Amino acid sequence: MQLSIHQKIRIKHAVIFAALLLFTIVWLLPVFGAFLTSIRTMDDIMNNGFWSLPENVTFSNFATAWSDGNLNTYLKNSFIITIPSLFGTLALSSLVGFALAKYKFKGNMFIYLMFVAGMLIPFQILLIPVFRLSNFLGIYNNYWGLIMIHTVFQMGFCSFFLRNYMITIPEELSEAARIDGASEFKIFYKIYIPLSLPALAALGTLQFTWIFNDYIWALVLLRDDRFKPVTAGLATLKGNFITSWSVLVAGAILATIPTIVVFVFLQKYFIRGLTMGSGK
Repeated sequence: MQLSIHQKIRIKHAVIFAALLLFTIVWLLPVFGAFLTSIRTMDDIMNNGFWSLPENVTFSNFATAWSDGNLNTYLKNSFIITIPSLFGTLALSSLVGFALAKYKFKGNMFIYLMFVAGMLIPFQILLIPVFRLSNFLGIYNNYWGLIMIHTVFQMGFCSFFLRNYMITIPEELSEAARIDGASEFKIFYKIYIPLSLPALAALGTLQFTWIFNDYIWALVLLRDDRFKPVTAGLATLKGNFITSWSVLVAGAILATIPTIVVFVFLQKYFIRGLTMGSGK
């Protein structure tokens, strides 16, 4: 019996849906396992194993991670570090992207290629030089040292992204503004910034996630627990509760909430920023 074209299309869609559903379930298994661990006691886990159903459900692990594990302090530190780094990166890289996209000067392409080349350098080889530099400048073990490092290291990708986005904005807009007497900076923040909001929102979402979830720079540049962000704080939590995996996992779940909230609220602009210009 020969299948019709519509039947073949329905079967194809069903197979694709089943495959995507399977991949989604496999991807969500660690998340489910983490949540299952966070609402159980350690005795229950040790006696019955990680993947067994809980005998008693408890949410006290979240309260323990929040108060006794100092997660409230670590999350506050993460915002203190992430928000200035984010705004500093977007402000500076938007200026760089505007200059490289709209001004033709000697060395324009060289500077652009330098930003691209900087993205290709593994940051691991810079850990010791940056550590020594922070000591030399006196910014080791404080918020501003980590904020400046994040701002500098994220500017390469952001400038590359915004330059390629702004170059698609018609030059006629800035020429018309110049005829009306607008200064170059006014053209930048009155024309190019509003038109680049989707790209800035996409970058903001990515940069917030990357900076907020950073661990290695916080480990290298911070010594005192009172300055550590939540990623480095979770490592401390593991030291304090080395046998309490339920408390550790509960803390990890609490640490993911800010990035999830940011993505949920900005996902429309994130997708628009990544896809806009694809048809140009």
